[in-house]
Amino acid sequence: LACDLRFASDDTFITTGYARIGLSGDYGINWLLSRLVGPGRAKELMYLGERIEMPRCLELGLVNRVIPREKLMDESLIVAKKLANGPSEILGYIKDNIEFGIDKNFDAALDHEAELIVRSARTSQHKEAVSAFIEKRAPQFTYGSDK
Repeated sequence: LACDLRFASDDTFITTGYARIGLSGDYGINWLLSRLVGPGRAKELMYLGERIEMPRCLELGLVNRVIPREKLMDESLIVAKKLANGPSEILGYIKDNIEFGIDKNFDAALDHEAELIVRSARTSQHKEAVSAFIEKRAPQFTYGSDK
């Protein structure tokens, strides 16, 4: 639940069995689950501890993608490589914006977003992306901080 992206095989399931064994949950499941699916759904999942098949997990937002077992590793690696070759600093700013906005009001989120877009525009990764776009080629991002 703590991963940014969650892929699962089509033949797996998820369950929360804490209530069945007299435990309230650990490793942050209550906090993470309530933010993924909302408090009402989180209570349902935690109280009932039912087996949740992947189509339902996808519908609830517990996973981002459901992939046939035989393709899971290959498709996951394609996404991992895309992210690894992407603009890491900018992806970090995007994650920061999303995480910041979870419990802030809209105006605070806008202010934070404005600060990070200015920072983004000053990075070598942004400059490379613009050059690549103009030159009609794939960007070649460098890694390291522009701070």
